[in-house]
Amino acid sequence: MNLPAFSMLTLSLDQGIAEVRLNRPDKSNAMNAAMWQEIRQAFDWVDATPAARVAILSGAGRNFCAGIDLAMLASIQQQIANPDGARSREALRRLILDLQDCLSAIERCRKPVLAAIHGACIGGALDLVTCCDMRYATPDAIFSIKEIDLAMVADVGTLQRLPRLIGEGIARELAYTGRNVDAIEAEIIGLINRVFASQEALTAAVRDIAHSIAAKSPLAIRGVKEVMNFSRDHSVADGLNFVATWNAAQLLSGDLDECVAAQREKRAPSFPD
Repeated sequence: MNLPAFSMLTLSLDQGIAEVRLNRPDKSNAMNAAMWQEIRQAFDWVDATPAARVAILSGAGRNFCAGIDLAMLASIQQQIANPDGARSREALRRLILDLQDCLSAIERCRKPVLAAIHGACIGGALDLVTCCDMRYATPDAIFSIKEIDLAMVADVGTLQRLPRLIGEGIARELAYTGRNVDAIEAEIIGLINRVFASQEALTAAVRDIAHSIAAKSPLAIRGVKEVMNFSRDHSVADGLNFVATWNAAQLLSGDLDECVAAQREKRAPSFPD
C-alpha cells in the first residue's frame, strides 16, 4: 500500500495499526502551519483506509509537542491583514475554525486514536491529545494550558473537551493558572489512562493495546466510537435512542456471525476490514 508522504509527520501502517508521529524533533514538535494541515490529512487518511483499524499518535525526539509554533503565531497579524478591520477579524475567525477542524479530524476519525505522550505536552498539544480516545504517558510528561501565559484564550478544543475528561473545577484551575501537571497528577485526575516507566515501555504497552483493539470487529469498534462520541454530547435519553437506531442498522452483521462461529469452534475470530 502506498502511504501518503508528509513533511512534518511520519506515517506507518502494520497489522491494522497506523502510527502517526509528529516529526519536528529539533523544535520539540512545535506545530507550524504545515503540521496543522498534515494532522488533518493524516487522520482523514486513517479514517478512509479500511486496513487501518486503530491509530497511535506520538512525537519524535525529547518531547511529545511544545504546542503552536511561536513563529506561526507571530505571522497571524500579517496573514489576516486587511484595510477593513471587520474583514480582518472575519479572516481570523476563519483561521481559528480551520485550526479547530485540523484537530477535530482526530475525533471525527472512525478508528480509535491512542496518544503516547512523553515530555512536554503544552498548549496546542493539549488541545491535540484531548481529541484522542485514550492517552498514555511516561513519568516525565508535563501538561499545561499555556495559552493564558500568552494572554490568550485557548481556542482549538481544550476548554471544550478537557472539562469532560477531568471535571469543570480542575479544568478551570488549569485554564486560569497555566500551571504544569505532571504525569502522576494527570493520571489521578483522569487526563491520562496510565503511566509507564519509560518511553520504551510506553511504546510497547500502547502497541499492545492497539493490537487488542485491531483484533476486534472493525465494524463494532467504529460503532462504539460513534455511539460514545454522540452520547458524550447529548442526553442519556438521546444516547439510548441513537444506539438503538445504530444497532438496528449494524447489529446483524457478518462480524456477529463470525464471533458466534469462533466461540463455537474455540478459535480466534477473523474479520474483514
